[in-house]
Amino acid sequence: MLNPADAEFRSRLAAELPADTLRDPEPRHLEEPRGRWHGAGGVLALPRSTDEVARIVAACAAARVAVLPYGGGTGLVGGQVMPEGPVPVILSMERMRAIRGVHPRENVLIAEAGAVLADVQAAAREAGRIFPLSLAAEGTARIGGVLATNAGGVNVLRYGNARDLCLGLEAVMPDGRIWHGLRRLRKDNTGYDLRNLMIGAEGTLGVITAASLRLFAPPAREGAALMVVAGPEAALDLLALAQERIGEGISAFELIAGTGLDFLKATMPQVRRPFDPAPGWMVLVDVGLPAGLDPAEALEGLFMAGHEAGLVSDGVIAQSQAQRDEFWALRESIPEANRHIGAIASHDIALPLSLVPEFIARAGPELQAIADLRINCFGHLGDGNLHYNVFPPEGGRAADHRDQRGAITETVHALTHELGGSISAEHGIGRLKTGDLERFQDPVRLAAMRAIKAALDPAGIMNPGAVLPARAGRGAA
Repeated sequence: MLNPADAEFRSRLAAELPADTLRDPEPRHLEEPRGRWHGAGGVLALPRSTDEVARIVAACAAARVAVLPYGGGTGLVGGQVMPEGPVPVILSMERMRAIRGVHPRENVLIAEAGAVLADVQAAAREAGRIFPLSLAAEGTARIGGVLATNAGGVNVLRYGNARDLCLGLEAVMPDGRIWHGLRRLRKDNTGYDLRNLMIGAEGTLGVITAASLRLFAPPAREGAALMVVAGPEAALDLLALAQERIGEGISAFELIAGTGLDFLKATMPQVRRPFDPAPGWMVLVDVGLPAGLDPAEALEGLFMAGHEAGLVSDGVIAQSQAQRDEFWALRESIPEANRHIGAIASHDIALPLSLVPEFIARAGPELQAIADLRINCFGHLGDGNLHYNVFPPEGGRAADHRDQRGAITETVHALTHELGGSISAEHGIGRLKTGDLERFQDPVRLAAMRAIKAALDPAGIMNPGAVLPARAGRGAA
């Protein structure tokens, strides 16, 4: 059984740490962005070094007190709040934000876990490189949380997920020992890959304190286009055509439903929309090419080939960086418009690319059998990640459909599983999807996950209830 981080424990812990390391939690530490999860915390710990993190975790292990690692607080699946159980130590990494080193010739940057993603991107640019992971919350998301959830973003098609952008880690294990794995090697075939085990574990196997990150040379020339397509099937064919013509020069390939533009018109009219009325479907194609190649010419050639093949009916090619930025502002504003409308249920799913059109064609009618609903489907078609969000009919309220949320998510996740997909593409499991994980995960893999958790964290103190649901008598197992 776990014990609370009460006043007595706080007093003992404070004696082992510098002054001002411990505080009372602030409201922002106790609620996730959507307001669906509300947690509690006995004490907020703000370490300044890996050694202090180790002392905090060791003390929690000795006293059987839960540790709740906290990054930028931007997660959407409840992994950063603990609504049940004895109050934990909330371990915030916000003071550990140093860039420890940049090695341009190696294309490596070493950052502490509390470094904000946008600051890492800026440090890479100062060195003439890019750190290509990009997502809507990059101004507040921290590297530790990005790695703990194996975040994706818009450039996965070209550069991969967070896991693919990390060479080494420094981490504090559940017993307080420090794992010194902060290596800069591209090849290291020395046994089990603890780095990839920690990435995506959502703080349930230890606390990431620093990371060696991969950098890249920036493309010499960049461009973007919005193209109207006949539907998801045509978008998929256009993606294949783009890969044949442009190859690895494609940085992103985003599928956007016309519903998203309608939501923007209704809630954020200041966002420029190149098509009005909104077409049913469109794609945002972003490219980065070497010197000597013209992005606008490449995209115009793609448009003409797509038009001749009956895939594309209209389009706009960015004629400047400002116009390219406008296209991305439109794409990145869709989630905010969704929040203004108010979703009944939001889903972060991944599917085999060839089955994305089938999922979209089948899911809509199945959901309409539950109620009159609107769907805004958009996402990273290049890597099969859809954000499939369900809304009330125009004039309706999400609160009026609260009792249907379970059936809606059950329908979406069951169809995703049937088609060989994943119920969590880039947001993680957190506490929101633990039941779905148990239902849809391969039983052998699930058993292995439990065995790993029990071996590394036998007391169950690390983020209990996240990823694997807590069991009676333990924090999590």
